[in-house]
Amino acid sequence: MGDSNDYDRALEALQIRVVETQAWTIDRGLRTVIVFEGRDSAGKDGAIKRLTEYMSPRQTRVVALPKPTERETSQWYFQRYVPHLPAAGETVLFNRSWYNRAGVEPVMGFCTPEQHEAFLKAVPRFERMLADDGVKLIKLWLDISKGEQAKRLEARVEDPLKRFKVSSLDAEAQARWDAYSAARDRMLEETDSEAAPWTVISTDDKKTARLNIIRHVLRAIGGPGAEVEKPDGDVVFGVGKSKGRLAH
Repeated sequence: MGDSNDYDRALEALQIRVVETQAWTIDRGLRTVIVFEGRDSAGKDGAIKRLTEYMSPRQTRVVALPKPTERETSQWYFQRYVPHLPAAGETVLFNRSWYNRAGVEPVMGFCTPEQHEAFLKAVPRFERMLADDGVKLIKLWLDISKGEQAKRLEARVEDPLKRFKVSSLDAEAQARWDAYSAARDRMLEETDSEAAPWTVISTDDKKTARLNIIRHVLRAIGGPGAEVEKPDGDVVFGVGKSKGRLAH
């Protein structure tokens, strides 16, 4: 993104359209779920902050669940996520979601290979049920290069205001880069469906990514949001166009 004033103007215009679009979804009792997935430091927090900044606090929830309790690990896998799904007029944003079982958990050994396989088979059916019940499900994979991730992870450690972003797993993000890439590729291939397609966003340029994420979300929801310009095809693309474009 070039001039910061251009970015601020573009962001404000999109945020106005977000407010208009959410009012439209509230009036119609629509239920919206937006899943933000991606490697550590890919920009999930920043994108969610800009998207939700002026949204209705009563009809908007950001869900970022901690690691499961001992009781939750014995439940049906999706059970801890279901209570957070939206009612009429609500928008729920998952800052990481049930897709932990497709990335972090198998790579770090937090689930068994059998549990990983069972998840990949079950999740398309789970998401089909949501879509068939009228839930609008928007799934975003925020993609970042290895070099850019390394810079952002290092910057986190040095910034006292980013203390809560620092995780014990940060070092593993780089050390297990190839394993995470393989898990991502399989996840995208096996869980991209007509009912719940994945959209990939290149996030090495944070500001460009944020604007294009908001454009994509608005157009996916529809109503007033359908009128915004299309996202940049070099930044936002479907799984079918991702070959050779994902960070490895």
